[in-house]
Amino acid sequence: GVISVPYHNPLILADRICQLDHQTRGRAMFGFGPGLLHSDAMMLGIDPEVQRDRMIEGIDIITRLFNGETVTKTTDWYTLTNARLHLQPYTKPRPYMAIASSATPNGGKVAGRYGIGMISVAAGARDGYDALDTNWRLANEISEQHGRKMQRSEWRLMAPFHIADTREQALANCREGLAKWEKYGYAVSPNGGAAIGLPSLEGINENGYGYIGTPDEAVVVLERFWQKTGGFGTILLLAHDFANWEATKKSYELFANYVLPKFNNTNAWR
Repeated sequence: GVISVPYHNPLILADRICQLDHQTRGRAMFGFGPGLLHSDAMMLGIDPEVQRDRMIEGIDIITRLFNGETVTKTTDWYTLTNARLHLQPYTKPRPYMAIASSATPNGGKVAGRYGIGMISVAAGARDGYDALDTNWRLANEISEQHGRKMQRSEWRLMAPFHIADTREQALANCREGLAKWEKYGYAVSPNGGAAIGLPSLEGINENGYGYIGTPDEAVVVLERFWQKTGGFGTILLLAHDFANWEATKKSYELFANYVLPKFNNTNAWR
């Protein structure tokens, strides 16, 4: 998940992040986004059209505060007067930060400009998948303009997976839960689950950008992601709660034992 930056004063956000950075001894990771639901913005009296600009402005202030600056600035949504952090970050030079990126180039631009990681949250949808290499290239171009280099280890892709011993079992595990999820999806977005690559169980498998099936089939999908991107740091499994908890834990276990070893070479000598 991410923090929706336009809904908060950037000084308060930076202080909260710093506090959690200390409490976790540097183990927390912080994602940023503009806010997805127009209904949230409307309840807060915010024009949805300004949310992305406010997110960028907020990230700019947060990174400056992390760098030890004292900031004075007045805008139409916050005022800062000699603002500085109460604590310097535990993580040096600053906590890990990442920007949500979908199909548009905006996330890549922000990642490159501020030298932060990128989470491709729509890698499981056709538009998001098609834009993966383009957005990464754009992030690198902008990063170089600012004298930095993007790190593939800090690029994360999110996609839907659930695996079981057989494809039939995996589909059966998820079918009832998907119906409930679809109802929720259409309640909050006109595109429902399709917005992040969840058109239907069969649709997930047909589009090939995620999988409900076996470990071997999940490997094929991940290899496709690897070839499309040229390499990335982490695959994030969308926590969709389609299956019950025991089946979900089994899926994670299979993923850890039979999918990941094929990519980190822990089973190469066996």
